Amino acid sequence: MSDERTPTPEPGQDILAEIQAEVAHDLEEDRPPAGGPAYQVAGALVALVVGIGGAVLSYGYGLGSLRQPGPGLWPFVVSIAIALMAAALLVVGRSLTDSEKFTRSSVLPAVGLVTFIVLALLMPVIGFELPSLLLCVVWLRFLGGESWRSTIITSVVTVAAFYFLFLYGLRIPLPHLF
Repeated sequence: MSDERTPTPEPGQDILAEIQAEVAHDLEEDRPPAGGPAYQVAGALVALVVGIGGAVLSYGYGLGSLRQPGPGLWPFVVSIAIALMAAALLVVGRSLTDSEKFTRSSVLPAVGLVTFIVLALLMPVIGFELPSLLLCVVWLRFLGGESWRSTIITSVVTVAAFYFLFLYGLRIPLPHLF
């Protein structure tokens, strides 16, 4: 009978280090080309516009108060945080070098942003449920590449969870159909 054991590494050979080097090499191959300070500034400007736009849209829904939050309070807070972080990146972004050049996949966040704006515009007109469901489907299936089964299940469960959380748990008066 032969003794078939997995071979032990030779002295000085570190398997973990080899695997880490291979993974780092693979990640480096998949990474888009390096950008520069201009890309940092462009990204910061886009984020600043998103933050300000989100703050304006959410303010239109009504902020309410901390004790009686309106439907726009938390989106407003998040939008202000995005705008503040973007402003900070504008200040320090010119000295950073870790940006990447824009590629075809850079369009995906823009599509996500446009669909989110469509959600914000449709919600007062047709309610929370349908625009939110469509948003989930677009993000999961078309932007995320999920299967139809996973997309449908996740979208329905997510919208139902947020529906009950906002309307019954937090008692936020969202526009809704049901």
